[in-house]
Amino acid sequence: MSGGRDRLVDALYAAGWSTVKKLPEPAANALGRTIADTVWKRRGSQVLRLESNLARVVPDAGPERLRELSKAGMRSYMRYWMESFRLPVWSAERVRDSVEIKDIHLLNEGLESGRGVILALPHLANWDLAGAWLTRGMGVPFTTVVERLKPESLFDRFVAYRESLGMEVLPHTGGSAFGTLARRLRAGGLVCLVADRDLSASGVEVSFFGEKTRMPAGPAMLAQQTGALLFPVALHFDGPKLMRGRVYPAVEVPGAGKRAEKSSVMTQAVADRFADGIAEHPEDWHMLQRLWLADLEPRPGDSTESAGSAESAGGTG
Repeated sequence: MSGGRDRLVDALYAAGWSTVKKLPEPAANALGRTIADTVWKRRGSQVLRLESNLARVVPDAGPERLRELSKAGMRSYMRYWMESFRLPVWSAERVRDSVEIKDIHLLNEGLESGRGVILALPHLANWDLAGAWLTRGMGVPFTTVVERLKPESLFDRFVAYRESLGMEVLPHTGGSAFGTLARRLRAGGLVCLVADRDLSASGVEVSFFGEKTRMPAGPAMLAQQTGALLFPVALHFDGPKLMRGRVYPAVEVPGAGKRAEKSSVMTQAVADRFADGIAEHPEDWHMLQRLWLADLEPRPGDSTESAGSAESAGGTG
């Protein structure tokens, strides 16, 4: 990305955080829908990619149905941004009232056990709102990983934004992040990772909606190395003011096999729960990038064995 474009992108995000949160809520919502519909009508590469991804999720959908889903998907995606720009000014009460999570007792009991808990979730609905609900609504701090973005000033904005919501944020580069996550878990803490897209060559190959893709090995590896509980989570929007979710039962560490074999089994189990949540609410899955191996160019040095680096840990997207 050129220096000029870097500055433009950073300025646009800065404008979003500074301007959108000052708008009346109806105006912000209308702005989000207008942007979503305008982008959708242009049929650019991201919209076409979203439809291609949704075709795997809803294989019996015809072209008209896929267009309906992609339009709803773009509106859901822009809702994520409008809410995220406004989250810093939401009250703790507003955050609490905006989220309902089924089987949240699994998380509470896991934390009470002192073993540490890993929540792994896909790019569904608003994962930042879910994080704010944990920190500000429930008073539960957690650590996460954020993908390092360019320009650096934009990355710094995302880190500052998520830290303002009460999250501990680690950059998605370098070998220290994995070790920090492990220490937090061994101390009985909570780690949250968005983990439906592999960001390195060390991801685990899984079957996802009948085709091969890669997902980060980090959640499974952390569970193996620390004894923490690994819970897949799914989210979805329900009406204009509510987001619902579900905590699935813990993914068990297999009793036999090498580390890579255990990671493969566990990551497949996580992928299966992600697929359940995405299939129920495909319009809320914000996957506008290439995901399946059939859509990717071959990458040299691909491996299912993770080295335990931050790149294998998963990120917030």
